[in-house]
Amino acid sequence: MSLLHRQLQRRLATLSSSRRASCGKKTIARRLGDSAVSNGQAAEQRTPPRVVFSGIQPTGTPHLGNLLGALLNWVKLQRDAAPEDQLIYSIVGWHALTLPQDPKALSAARSDMLAVLLAVGLDPKRSIIFHQDENLHHAELAWILNCITPMGKLRRMTTWKSRLAASRNARDDSEVDESLLNAGLFTYPVLQAADILAYRATHVPVGEDQKQHIELCRDLADSFNRTFKGKLPLFPFPEHVITMSPRILSLKDPSSKMSKSAPDLNSRILLTDSPAQVRSKIRGAVTDSTRGITYDPVERPGAANLLNILAACEDGDPGNVAVRYLDKGHGELKADVADAVEELIKGPRAEFERLRGEKEYLASVAREGVQKARQLSEVTIREVRARVGLV
Repeated sequence: MSLLHRQLQRRLATLSSSRRASCGKKTIARRLGDSAVSNGQAAEQRTPPRVVFSGIQPTGTPHLGNLLGALLNWVKLQRDAAPEDQLIYSIVGWHALTLPQDPKALSAARSDMLAVLLAVGLDPKRSIIFHQDENLHHAELAWILNCITPMGKLRRMTTWKSRLAASRNARDDSEVDESLLNAGLFTYPVLQAADILAYRATHVPVGEDQKQHIELCRDLADSFNRTFKGKLPLFPFPEHVITMSPRILSLKDPSSKMSKSAPDLNSRILLTDSPAQVRSKIRGAVTDSTRGITYDPVERPGAANLLNILAACEDGDPGNVAVRYLDKGHGELKADVADAVEELIKGPRAEFERLRGEKEYLASVAREGVQKARQLSEVTIREVRARVGLV
């Protein structure tokens, strides 16, 4: 082989090696770029932190409907929440005042409701738990929102009618005497909006009957954002978190929901009911004379209500539960419902009885909770004051 030929081969080999190195660098760079894009897309897809807010009135001992429809759902939200999510649960004393209350009874009920929230499993180290009436930011924001709320929107609200009807033991809203309507009850959906927006909540777990109020809250958030503009909108539009538990109905009148204010004490199961009381109330629940058990909320509301209760206690589907009772009677269904309800409430009941006597501990939880709540709402209310000109 000539010297020239050998030199050419060496040069070709050098060029080939250089090209391979260059291609390798480009491949690595391309892969790094792809990885960066992938990480960026993952960051974009990452769910932003949620701010969850909900409240419960301190009016009487919670019943089974409160437990299944709200409180245990709050516990699930606490359990499943991402570490960066904020969970805020309030005992809304000002809402209780929209109907006549006995002051001594209301004071005791405030403390008892805090004990209930702890007894069912809410953790004050993970969730902010406080008395709404101890944070004046709620009332201040409610007044400002009242000043931009059209009367027509409030007249379209239906809940105040149902609350008046329940307080008067009326059969339906048509029997409501509007002369009994006070300004607080008429405007309480605005206070509810203030409760939510004070923390710029993004998610609100409330019952289906409160959906109209969440829509009003979103409207007021939008109205404020458009009326009092800043670099960015101040309020988010909170989402209504629908619970999976069905509406629990009265044991004596399955055409209406289970209620603390119903005149018949046997229409509801309370958290404090003894095992004997639970069995007695379930045994006396209204059903029908049809043989066999089927799930038909329209034609067989009493049986459907018992199936809903049993399914909720088992975290199952009422239709699937009904299949187990096709060839059984109401007596067997009621016995199983009573056992399931007792199993569900016995732990919280015992813990509630223990906690309600620990007044100093409850006071410390409430005090720490409202301090955390005020720190959050203070940021919001300062910006609200600045935008409306109250600075």
